[in-house]
Amino acid sequence: MENKNIILIAVAIIAVIAVGVIFATGILNGDNSVTTPFKTEFMEGTFAGNVTLANGTQKFMHSYEDKQHNVVYNISTVDNSSALMEIYELQGVTNPDVRNFNGNDWNIYFTQAAPTLNNTSAVSNETMNIIIAECQKEKQGYLVYMIIGDKSDINTTLNTYGEGYIKYMEPLLKSITLKESKNVPAINEEFGLTKEQFNEQINLIRQYKAGNVSALSGAQ
Repeated sequence: MENKNIILIAVAIIAVIAVGVIFATGILNGDNSVTTPFKTEFMEGTFAGNVTLANGTQKFMHSYEDKQHNVVYNISTVDNSSALMEIYELQGVTNPDVRNFNGNDWNIYFTQAAPTLNNTSAVSNETMNIIIAECQKEKQGYLVYMIIGDKSDINTTLNTYGEGYIKYMEPLLKSITLKESKNVPAINEEFGLTKEQFNEQINLIRQYKAGNVSALSGAQ
């Protein structure tokens, strides 16, 4: 199959795009009394902490930075965020906690990753703790990534009882208003695939998850 390697390459590419890490260092102080409102075409809400816009050049993906706490937030929307999470599950991002805020069902995942060095394939010794919140509505899906740096002063326990979730992610999700957008990016286009090619890859993933281990062997 001509595109047999593309799903593995695409997973790596979209993970790099989603992370978009810009970390700060120094002596950090915890102060949850400060909040920062944000507003995009597809989502608005309030961050806990002093958060600034790091990258807003893309219409449907914005990056925000909390330098004090060494945290980056990436928020985005695509037509099918559920399919994206199916791909992430191949990398071990599984068993989400489900929470409902403002009528929105959020799937909340906890994972870790090591950033690459200076846009190369070399991996840093640092470990990023990542909380991913995903909400699929009828016409589009929404994603919030909270990327906690290795030098952050935030308790990085990777569960709903950790400081990262309780003091930062949950208040953010409670504040969020989701907006229906026009011309939302199609998830297959984000991977550089036609809709048919993407559906074929997702079907292989689902077969693999159902126990057909050989389903992906032809795609390697």
